[in-house]
Amino acid sequence: MSIVYGIQGQLLEVTVVACNKLKDTEWISRQDPYVCLEYGSSKYRTRTCTDGGKNPTFQEKFVFTLIEGLREINVVVWNSNTVNTDDFIGSGKIQLQKVLSHGYDDTAWPLQTKRGRHAGEVRLIMHYANANKPATSHVPSGSPYGAPTPGSYPYSAAPQHAVSHPPPSAYPAPSHPPPSAYPAPSPYPAVPPPSATYHPPSPYPPQPTAYPSPYSSTSAYPPPPYPPQGYSYPPGPYPGAYPPRSH
Repeated sequence: MSIVYGIQGQLLEVTVVACNKLKDTEWISRQDPYVCLEYGSSKYRTRTCTDGGKNPTFQEKFVFTLIEGLREINVVVWNSNTVNTDDFIGSGKIQLQKVLSHGYDDTAWPLQTKRGRHAGEVRLIMHYANANKPATSHVPSGSPYGAPTPGSYPYSAAPQHAVSHPPPSAYPAPSHPPPSAYPAPSPYPAVPPPSATYHPPSPYPPQPTAYPSPYSSTSAYPPPPYPPQGYSYPPGPYPGAYPPRSH
């Protein structure tokens, strides 16, 4: 049975019908029972059923203002005395869960003495008019967003009839695959450039050249004179002048 909420300030009708097989507190005469109801700060008392004995009848209705979180009514049955104090017959607790869920409850509730022994029954009929309003009196059984019904669709996708362009299958497939954003890798290993070729250093010291350079300034011999000794230029036919022009 589901828990009912939203009962604060709602009205509950309680009718005290009768009592059955009450404990008899009188030895000679018949007892005069009456019933007291208590719910929160509300307290009601039926009339005294004179000479009601063990099975008094009342048929009295009371109206309670419900309190959120309070789900039971305390009931006490007394025997009225004119000379001495009233005699306690029995008490019990009336559970409201059924009437709040279904709107109607007709049950005989057990009574007990102060020592916990059976002291009879009290019959109550209760009515709750707002039991058929789940929006205000029942806990929602599931998520406020229900499963999508046929014909509905989520916000992230639209139905096919709402799309103006044809479906993807209506377009022809491309004859060749689109060009890739990156070039295809070469099947041959990459050759590094000449400048990047690495030559390990030789483990041997550099060898001197076999013949010294003739132009080296470190030669031990002085340079030969020019022109060489014993050589002279032949005298020209016209020393110191250009040859005559031909006529």
